[in-house]
Amino acid sequence: MADPGNTSAKTPTNNPVLTSEFSCGQQHSLLVIAGPCVLESREAAMEIAASLVEQTKALPVQLVFKASFDKANRTSVDSYRGPGLVEGLAILKSVRDQLGIPVTTDIHEASQAASAAEVCSILQIPAFLARQTDLLLAAAATGRVVNVKKGQFMAPWDMQHVVNKLVQGGCRDVLLCERGTFFGYGQLVNDMKSLPRMQQLGTPVIFDATHSVQQPGGRGDTTGGNREMVEPLARAAVAMGVDGVFMETHPNPDESPSDGPNMLPLGDINRVVRGLVAIRQTVQLLN
Repeated sequence: MADPGNTSAKTPTNNPVLTSEFSCGQQHSLLVIAGPCVLESREAAMEIAASLVEQTKALPVQLVFKASFDKANRTSVDSYRGPGLVEGLAILKSVRDQLGIPVTTDIHEASQAASAAEVCSILQIPAFLARQTDLLLAAAATGRVVNVKKGQFMAPWDMQHVVNKLVQGGCRDVLLCERGTFFGYGQLVNDMKSLPRMQQLGTPVIFDATHSVQQPGGRGDTTGGNREMVEPLARAAVAMGVDGVFMETHPNPDESPSDGPNMLPLGDINRVVRGLVAIRQTVQLLN
């Protein structure tokens, strides 16, 4: 199917997301969504979140802490999934309350939306579930910001249907997220043109730099990845005018129970984000 959208090279204008906790859009500072792939313990979550706050506090960015209470789409049935809904949300609430930062997590079933919305400022819809109407409508009904990852199998203009479902469900604040497209078996590629094309749908767009370098099933019973490409891709996305960046991080990525090969070392966050801010400021000056 041909791209029916406007293919103008000019950065499109999107409707910013404005909440009491953060803003996201072309004229706003970069939104940084960061944290571990999956929650391991309250102590680990607090350690990572506190480090993220410290590393970004002097930078003109807005931080949202992300972690999953359940990784429902693990490759192997034996892989660690997380602490579950009740304990996971309790951990995220502790991070939110003690550090004073907004938090987000992904939901996989419509029944999880209301509970997650009591704690999280943003509800994240996984890429594999981007077309699930009941899940989208349940998220929309909470009144929270909804961030939908574009399916690895979807064209950027197909996300218009996702936006339509959310809007019809009452959602006023939609974010769309690019996380790579299937390229044969076990590989993803990024079409940077998808970023302005999704912005043309009227929403801010987030670039998921760490999941974009995944190699699904690349290690047989676990997912592989190439973390060396996270920073170059994030820089390219910010240069394209993306509104926010999603990056998973861990103090020791190779020891993380999920997505370790594509996660950034926690100690690299300040350096990486400083580089992204410099590019963001240049892009805003040019526009």
